[in-house]
Amino acid sequence: MAKKLTTREEDYSKWYNELVVKADLAENSGVRGCMVIKPYGYAIWERMQAELDRMFKETGHQNAYFPLFIPKSYFSKEASHVDGFAKECAVVTHYRLKNAEDGSGIIVDPDAKLEEELIVRPTSETIIWDTYRKWIQSYRDLPLLINQWANVVRWEMRTRLFLRTAEFLWQEGHTAHATKDEAIAEAEQMMNVYSDFAENYMAIPVVKGTKTESERFAGALETYCIEALMQDGKALQAGTSHFLGQNFAKAFDVKFTSKEGVLDYVWATSWGVSTRLMGALVMTHSDDNGLVLPPNLAPDQVVIVPIYRNEVEFEAVDEVAKDLMKQLRAKGIRVKYDNRDTQKPGWKFNEYELKGVPVRIAIGPKDVEKGTVELARRDTLQKESISNESVVEKVILLMDEIQENLYKKAILHRTENTTEVATYEEFKEVLETKGGFILAHWDGTTETEEKIKNETKATIRCIPLDGKIEAGRCMVTGKPSVRKVLFARAY
Repeated sequence: MAKKLTTREEDYSKWYNELVVKADLAENSGVRGCMVIKPYGYAIWERMQAELDRMFKETGHQNAYFPLFIPKSYFSKEASHVDGFAKECAVVTHYRLKNAEDGSGIIVDPDAKLEEELIVRPTSETIIWDTYRKWIQSYRDLPLLINQWANVVRWEMRTRLFLRTAEFLWQEGHTAHATKDEAIAEAEQMMNVYSDFAENYMAIPVVKGTKTESERFAGALETYCIEALMQDGKALQAGTSHFLGQNFAKAFDVKFTSKEGVLDYVWATSWGVSTRLMGALVMTHSDDNGLVLPPNLAPDQVVIVPIYRNEVEFEAVDEVAKDLMKQLRAKGIRVKYDNRDTQKPGWKFNEYELKGVPVRIAIGPKDVEKGTVELARRDTLQKESISNESVVEKVILLMDEIQENLYKKAILHRTENTTEVATYEEFKEVLETKGGFILAHWDGTTETEEKIKNETKATIRCIPLDGKIEAGRCMVTGKPSVRKVLFARAY
């Protein structure tokens, strides 16, 4: 197996692209800007889906599905929303193909033009709120808590596997509430669900905060977010939750009768995470040898590799391996037993190191004689010999230990790469020499925000929710500021 990757230090971007392809996560497709998610990559996404779906249902949400196509007229009903997505929309104009009369091939039938163009969904607020008008009449119909697992299309010119593709997979929650306070509580709750998932399943520490006005979702009154720091010092937005006010309810005339008999517009939220989380997972934990997966999301938490030279040795090793696999599975551990005879053990070791399997167990004839196995952990690359009697207990302990170790390592990296600055000169110097998260005072104006963005390519990632109120002066203008905000260059 051609395992050797470009190192992160040599070229981080190239390292990432090579790793995604060589670890069998995804590849570019025949459609420009779109990707094929391969079985191993999709298995990780399925683990993410399963955990998130459970968390959504535990907070009272139900799944539904809405059309891929949205009539163009729907977008014109909410002005800021259409402004936000107009440049990214893929548009369907015709409904039929035909053979060209000159025999040159298949062409679009000019007589099959749609009366109204259809937009391939970039997000589903418009089609969903048109539907909610039929579902909501009274306070008894609220809250309406719906989630959709789907694909969306946002036309991108510069794409990167998982991080930015024209089509990607995601979930989008859309909820309706009787009061403003309920809707805000919902938006905050879902930000916390995302934070919980990122930290406890992905082992990625995140900063919770709100977006500035210019960075908010199109049509939102408030956008809550979680921001993560990658190994190269760039930030990645890992999830967003939006308080939409009554904007979409008014645009699509979604009203309800209250307990008091008063007719009013409902209050709305939307929230989502996407396959971009796969990119975050790769860039937070992986190393120059390949993927490093947290046990909570690894499709295979343990791989068992037999070592033998002949049939007699194989039979002895195979018996021990199958018994161990059975014991581990009985304890809820996801185990793969790789007894292929088409590849040598060394090749398999390289493969599973590249694919980030948390624990590798090797069993050879000498191990069978001694009643031991060789156990290797992916996060530290350490190996040790363990007795058969204690290996199951050891593996169970290692699942938590590796998960915790990856989180602590990521926390340490974030701490070491978060810098507080007082002046714009200091800000620019840290950005160029160190990168990472930078905390600095900002005067709250869009003009200053744009100036910083244009001059440094750094953006305000969020206004941290746990940031203490600390009066100061904007690093650019010297105007009063009540708290520091989080800056970074970002994906």
